[in-house]
Amino acid sequence: MRCKSIYWLAVIMCLFAIGCDNTDDGSYVDPITIYEKVNGNWGLTNLKMVDEFAKANNIGPHEENLSTFFNYEDFKIKFSVDEKNKPTSYEVTGNVPPLFAPKGYWQLSSDFQQTNATGPARIYLYSDAQKTQKTDELLLTSVPGKSGEMELQLVHSSGGSPFVSYVFKLNAIK
Repeated sequence: MRCKSIYWLAVIMCLFAIGCDNTDDGSYVDPITIYEKVNGNWGLTNLKMVDEFAKANNIGPHEENLSTFFNYEDFKIKFSVDEKNKPTSYEVTGNVPPLFAPKGYWQLSSDFQQTNATGPARIYLYSDAQKTQKTDELLLTSVPGKSGEMELQLVHSSGGSPFVSYVFKLNAIK
């Protein structure tokens, strides 16, 4: 009885060894970058202004929903990439007061989502195509996924201390 069990165990292990020797003959596909996820048209679903000083000092209220003020319900932004999924230009449309430069060029701090504690990816905004004149920086606090939602944060600082931030919740526009 014991020999029979050992025999079957040996047969099963051989089958596993043979099965693991197969090579995948599929073609290589480049990994999906954040550029591919951010590329496209985005419409605002919510815009929140956060008083960072009040928040840090537990003074209320420290948040204000701006979504329905100043025509922000019309806010749309388009991030464009080239045929190799490299960033090109961006443009904000809608009759809204600009919180950052309404058009220009963009680039991410990293092509891929970081898994360490470096914080969210940053979207650098530039006024020139060579990307030498940075105008603003957005934090990509929520990377677009299957739900088609993305969250960006714009932080204004003085002397290295943040005093106000704007949190943009966006949905992909098909």
